[in-house]
Amino acid sequence: MPKHLSEEELNHRANAKSKKRKAARDKMLATKTVEKGLLIVHTGKGKGKSTAAFGLVTRAVGNQMRVGVVQFVKGKWETGERHVLEKFPEQVDIRTMGEGFTWDTQDRARDIAAAEAAWKVSKKMIDDARGSSPKYDMILLDELNIVLRYSYLPLEEVIEELKRKPKNLHLIVTGRNARPELIEIADLVTEMMQIKHPFREQNVMAQKGIEF
Repeated sequence: MPKHLSEEELNHRANAKSKKRKAARDKMLATKTVEKGLLIVHTGKGKGKSTAAFGLVTRAVGNQMRVGVVQFVKGKWETGERHVLEKFPEQVDIRTMGEGFTWDTQDRARDIAAAEAAWKVSKKMIDDARGSSPKYDMILLDELNIVLRYSYLPLEEVIEELKRKPKNLHLIVTGRNARPELIEIADLVTEMMQIKHPFREQNVMAQKGIEF
């Protein structure tokens, strides 16, 4: 059996391992030389897709970046993040275009019209991010995956528009059931996996500060 190590010996071993990990990481980072805007997708059945995206928006604001936000679905929800971001009008342009989930409106034609209006605004924002004086450094298309899932917008057009986004623009797309075509062209894809949710398992209603 190995002898019992003293605290000093344990510290020495741990520090040596940390030194090796740092050297390996420094070597890896030295090869990372490309700087570009990312196409980021947050999808999956778990909670936190939009929450994580708004976390990136907040981080961007803290770094003095300019951000555009288009919400495709959550038009009726008074969300905490919207109230916070509206306090930074010089940095954040947030457009709430949706009218609620499909079971709220119960009107497919109305949902399609809302999606088309939101997409028109989205394309204008992407165009405004071009050129020598871009208006936006980051754009969040919140719940775009939902309207693509229901074919409220032509998938091919959306994919082509996202593919030709400005080189330095960070573009974030959220929502369940991201289309394979979108995942294919994305730089970073995160799938939120639900393990437990109080809404389903404990009949807990949506709560301020958590869901909105």
